[in-house]
Amino acid sequence: MTTYEAMPFHLETERLVLRPWAESDAAEFCALLSERGNGTPTVERIRTSIAELLAATADTGIALLPIQRREEGDFIGYCGLIIGRSTPEEPEIAYELFQRVHGNGYATEAAGAVLHAAVATGRKRLWSTVGAWNTQSLRVLEKLGFERDHVSTEDNGEVVWLTRSLP
Repeated sequence: MTTYEAMPFHLETERLVLRPWAESDAAEFCALLSERGNGTPTVERIRTSIAELLAATADTGIALLPIQRREEGDFIGYCGLIIGRSTPEEPEIAYELFQRVHGNGYATEAAGAVLHAAVATGRKRLWSTVGAWNTQSLRVLEKLGFERDHVSTEDNGEVVWLTRSLP
């Protein structure tokens, strides 16, 4: 396997800060996940998930990072690179934000910062997988230059696979 540089784990944009997870993020992370409509995980379970995310970051050199608004300082979601349905050589970009902040361009801004961080690792391509119903996420990825590759059918419906070559 080719060795890649670790991505930066602290990213800043005009309005956002993406940084490593802290145990203090657990309650807000629970609240975000509960918006999916599948119940609310326990804070203990999320603390375990945060520890797993940090361990995966140490192993892979890529990270899923909490997003905070710079001025307000509040946790609004996460964005980063994951293995997901892909590979360490061509990871997936992933993001999820609280519904209350949708429509403000935060997902595009955060994902753009992560895209630039991915370029710095030396990778040549990224993937993203999005539910076909999620037109907002598909629009974000199209703004960032991702192109549809194929569609698969999974237990929860159709999934659109998108890819983007990196400079």
